[in-house]
Amino acid sequence: MEKAIERQRVLLEHLQPIRSSSITPSVCLAGDSSACQRTSAFGDDVVIVAAYRTAICKAKRGGFKDTLSDDLLAPVLKAVVEKTNLNPNEVGDIVVGTVLAPGSIRAMECRMAAFYAGFPDTVPIRTVNRQCSSGLQAVADVAAAIKAGFYDIGIGAGLELMTVDNIGLVQKANPKVDAFAQARDCLLPMGITSENVAQRFGVTRLEQDQAAVISHQRAAAATASGKFKDEIIPVLTKIVDPQTGNEKPVVISVDDGIRPTTNLTGLAKLKPAFKRDGATTAGNSSQVSDGAAAVLLMKRSIAMQKGLPILGVFRSFAAVGVDPAVMGIGPAVAIPAAVKSAGLEVNNIDLFEINEAFASQYVYCQKKLNLDPENVNVNGGALALGHPLGATGARCVATLLHEMKRRGKDCRFGVISMCIGSGMGAAAVFERGDAVDDLCNARANNNNNFLSKDAK
Repeated sequence: MEKAIERQRVLLEHLQPIRSSSITPSVCLAGDSSACQRTSAFGDDVVIVAAYRTAICKAKRGGFKDTLSDDLLAPVLKAVVEKTNLNPNEVGDIVVGTVLAPGSIRAMECRMAAFYAGFPDTVPIRTVNRQCSSGLQAVADVAAAIKAGFYDIGIGAGLELMTVDNIGLVQKANPKVDAFAQARDCLLPMGITSENVAQRFGVTRLEQDQAAVISHQRAAAATASGKFKDEIIPVLTKIVDPQTGNEKPVVISVDDGIRPTTNLTGLAKLKPAFKRDGATTAGNSSQVSDGAAAVLLMKRSIAMQKGLPILGVFRSFAAVGVDPAVMGIGPAVAIPAAVKSAGLEVNNIDLFEINEAFASQYVYCQKKLNLDPENVNVNGGALALGHPLGATGARCVATLLHEMKRRGKDCRFGVISMCIGSGMGAAAVFERGDAVDDLCNARANNNNNFLSKDAK
């Protein structure tokens, strides 16, 4: 018995942290059942080393009105590789979020864009469509594949050219849809779901217009201060004169939907866009836009081997379902789910990017989660910048991580979230890339599997 007790004492001493005035962090390879748990300093983390976007331009009349979709995607795919000096042969997969174009056509265009960007034919590519969260879903899919060991390096991207591809209705609905209320509500125009949120949860017209004003003011300030230069890749393209047909070469590098002079007086004059007595207008809804974005992800160990700076760490992702009639509430449900999955609480999050599909749902989600408005969409959102559906999620990754980098130690965790047509929400949690503390790669584990059955 005494020998068993002595063996237990010795083993437990080995499991205790070394008490010394000079402690060196070390990687524990024994796994989560040992005395140390894997945390942010370990090589199997999925990290983001580059995230860029194009400018976002007004559909049909903005800077990309005469740009083809493959020419819009190629510059950001090229940028994430060139700016990191990565060999494109090392990319295991490219996943592109895209919504409106026919799937097979857009998939071929994305493949063409990869070739324009310098990728060899050995690098595969595919598209993914979860409507407004497609760009974020692409990033999450790549992160999951890296975590699963399918490959070590991948690109999650997003693309939408709403100049060409319009939001359409189901041309021939199944007759039995009338017997299923929620199935019928999947067909509701998005503007009507915005009105439903406003009516059901008491979001006023004034609150919606105020949100739009703030969005434009913040986006204008971010542009004027040069914040977006860190994330925007200039695109060489053309503008065609509709009268003469003459083509003019241009470089597009600035979001063109921002209206710095937007004010409550002007917005109050706009008529409801979807319902005669409604509160959703063109001024407090996201703009129809063109844009693309790309995010380069890899295992931390690979990034460290290559000497690449780590912009952020992918911590968790959640997609949830909600009532289709009020699809805009999605972030209010998805954010707590993603945060819980990351082992955090909502009040641990320092910065939020919540897509402003409509001001009604954006205001509701802020209020429902009791978020500090000073920590949400600090550089404006879709009400000012625009919402190129498939690109928005990837665009938000670039905007969030570059802002977190600027804020430094005061901003460790960030969240991206959006509502999704037909009644869903998605959210992802990111950690700032240089947020690893000296000793945070080792911490006590209260659920030890002891090395001896006597050590109980």
